[in-house]
Amino acid sequence: MHPILCGLAANPALSPELVDRLIAMADDDIATHLAYRADLSRAQAVALAGRVEERAVHLAYEGRLTAADIDPSVRPDAALALLDQGAGRPEWARLLAADPVLERREKLAACPGLPSDVVDTLAVDRDVRVVAELAAAATSDVAARLAAHPHAEVRRAVAGNEATPPAVLAALVTGEGLPAARRCLVCDRHEPPFVHDPQCPRLDCDLPPGASCDGTHESAVHGVREAALRNPATPVEAVVGFVDHPSTLLRWALATREDLPGPACAQLASEPIAGIRADLAAHPGLDDALLRALAGDRDPDVRRTLAHHPRVPLDVLTDLARTAKIGSSLLPRIAAASPAEVEELAMSPEPAARMLVAQRRDLPPEIRNRLADDPDAKVVKALAPHPGLSEAQLRAMADRHGVRVLAKVATNPDASPALLEDLVQHKPVVQKMFREVARHRSATASALLVCLTDRQARPVAAGHPAVPPPVLVELLADPEWQVVEAAAANPSLPPAVMWDLLRHREGMSRGGADSPPGLPAGG
Repeated sequence: MHPILCGLAANPALSPELVDRLIAMADDDIATHLAYRADLSRAQAVALAGRVEERAVHLAYEGRLTAADIDPSVRPDAALALLDQGAGRPEWARLLAADPVLERREKLAACPGLPSDVVDTLAVDRDVRVVAELAAAATSDVAARLAAHPHAEVRRAVAGNEATPPAVLAALVTGEGLPAARRCLVCDRHEPPFVHDPQCPRLDCDLPPGASCDGTHESAVHGVREAALRNPATPVEAVVGFVDHPSTLLRWALATREDLPGPACAQLASEPIAGIRADLAAHPGLDDALLRALAGDRDPDVRRTLAHHPRVPLDVLTDLARTAKIGSSLLPRIAAASPAEVEELAMSPEPAARMLVAQRRDLPPEIRNRLADDPDAKVVKALAPHPGLSEAQLRAMADRHGVRVLAKVATNPDASPALLEDLVQHKPVVQKMFREVARHRSATASALLVCLTDRQARPVAAGHPAVPPPVLVELLADPEWQVVEAAAANPSLPPAVMWDLLRHREGMSRGGADSPPGLPAGG
């Protein structure tokens, strides 16, 4: 790696001329940073793709390369990227359909809008993986045709395709109206009967653990059903009967369906498998009784999922806030709360309820100010990033609750430069707070110099534009490459230093001196 050059490649203040010079010396690491530049011109993108072939794909996806810039026989992967976006040429698809590299034919099969003759060619490809990829992304008519494919892996891909006609999906669930599959991945590799060892030691083996075939391709047929049960386009009446199926995986697939009727949901709510109950807890159609029943589930994942349900009753959600680790995100039910509900939550004697509503960032000033004075540190911590809080309020929070809220106070967009300077001097030290100050837009040079003394905050602070230029130059010699790269990417790095760094690197590549005076070695 070349952290200085990689940093320069990402520096938004780099001049077009310096970008050109970096392109001329780029390896894959440097080219990766250059490829993400917002100001990269088309000519520079073409030059970069010619310099480092691997970046051509990214540049094509980003729209920096067009069909006029690509020869599919020279850059087939970039051509595939444009085809994947519908921006390629039909003749490219015909060329790539015969590509000897399997992965390219697979990629082509997933591209939208392919010519019908190319689809026909891929549908009979010699490798079933290509046909399965085609089936997974096929249009309705092509998916219906491939549903009768003799290989179960293709049928499984059809079963997962939401464009597949509902009647065909129902047939894949029941097996009625379709000829039996004749091949599967297991019997492709082993003479049946065969059961794959769940602890198979072979690193090159791609069979699922426990996959089996006795001539009826039983595990493959099971996989087809599971894919169809998970597919929301499969008619619910074709799948609801699997709610008491002996297969855990099939019952689990049902739990993810949003159209599952109430009686089936109630049956799954008593499942012994916690993961099934956790997926069911996200079902948007759960009635109040089931929501309340799941709130008392012994499994923390079930309760955590339920807390994110958009229709969970507020009293249930308040209880969940005490017992489930739901994190600091704004919950959907709180985001949708009415003004009256917001007022009710903010006035609740229960700190968990006040903490939930404090996560909103659109609170009326009177409610925001009331919560800013809350005696509970968890409530204040949730509110601290809320815009509109005054410096006096933020300081009062920090004084009253100390280390428990400092990091969140430092994230407030309205935190003043003076407040940030005081926060980094706080004793005892709160390391996370240094990182927050280091990325704050109002951080001053003096606050950032303190942040640079913290190992974790140092790379963040080195990228802040308020760091003084002389300090940035010193950081270019830091022993940590992340710090060096961040300093080189800092837009406050003087242009003269950027030029000197590149001249030095060019000199080194020609066998010149190790390091010019005043600049760090290496890079």
